[in-house]
Amino acid sequence: MIETAEIERMSLAERLQTMELLWGSISRNPERVPSPAWHGEVLKKRLARVEGGGGEFLTVAQLKERLSKRTV
Repeated sequence: MIETAEIERMSLAERLQTMELLWGSISRNPERVPSPAWHGEVLKKRLARVEGGGGEFLTVAQLKERLSKRTV
């Protein structure tokens, strides 16, 4: 098992590459990754909004613009 201190000694590029490798490993078997019940509830509400004509769809550029205006 890798220790936290080992991760801290990695460069940012090494940590990002490690994250990509981990995500690739996890995403190959999505059925093995449990999804919390609240995810399903959020999806049901969003689908109902879209089916009711109240959904809003954004392009990636529009989403980036909206997110850039948010304050932390």
